Amino acid sequence: MAGHGTPHFQNDAGHDVIQIGAHAFMCVGANPPYDHPHVYLDMGDEGEKVCPYCSTLYKLNTALPAHETIPAGCAYHDRAA
Repeated sequence: MAGHGTPHFQNDAGHDVIQIGAHAFMCVGANPPYDHPHVYLDMGDEGEKVCPYCSTLYKLNTALPAHETIPAGCAYHDRAA
């Protein structure tokens, strides 16, 4: 994820809830070419945020590093060469 200062997450599997370790992040929806506009989201003091495009509920889990998720595998990795 070099080049991504802000963690990016995807939801190919269609999870209702994804726990992440970052307050501010980008949601890309599913992996390209099925992604939605890459939207910056900030949980603020709420500790959770719903993506306005894909309706994924992201919840803050402070025990996780910024780029890890529960369930595992929801971090977005740019596949550009």
